[in-house]
Amino acid sequence: MTPVFIHYFLKIFFIFTPFFVVSVFASLTKNLGAPEKNRIANKVTVAVMISSLIIFFAGETIFELFSITLDAFRIGAGAVLFLSALSMINGRSDVSADHGQEIAVVPLAMPITVGPGVIGVLMVIGAEVNSTQERITVALSLFCAVIAVGLLLRLSNRARFLNRPEVQVILTKVTGLFVSAIAAQIFFTGVRNFMV
Repeated sequence: MTPVFIHYFLKIFFIFTPFFVVSVFASLTKNLGAPEKNRIANKVTVAVMISSLIIFFAGETIFELFSITLDAFRIGAGAVLFLSALSMINGRSDVSADHGQEIAVVPLAMPITVGPGVIGVLMVIGAEVNSTQERITVALSLFCAVIAVGLLLRLSNRARFLNRPEVQVILTKVTGLFVSAIAAQIFFTGVRNFMV
């Protein structure tokens, strides 16, 4: 695996806030059986994969269409992602769903996993990548990051410790710290380039 793949895999994996997604998934599916949980986890994975790849590949086109500079979008995306990270660190309220509602696409895939901050970062990454080879590498790292989130959702059915409230709180807050650092880096890169 190349350093570029590892860099983007870890970055994208953490901006998906996987442990918060697992905690919401566990909360919304606590009254369901294992087969139904696995079905929802699979559907979440497919929905996140499709939406993320579309956003990643369409980012540059959207910038051109609306005449938005990459650095201006970096500042906006970094700010939104930072606010999301702060809400994770401070503790977000549980997301609820009506019984019988299809929860895989909404709210689990969007906006829980692919929220405004994630959309902004994926668009920025898509616009930053120049060569075709690098674009393929980043797309592969995105693919693997989504698969990793999907595996975590399926694993949460068997790994009981992941469903313990104290474990979920710790993992969510640690993820929030990583996400806030990524957000700050994106924001200040945009500010620095904007000021030059």
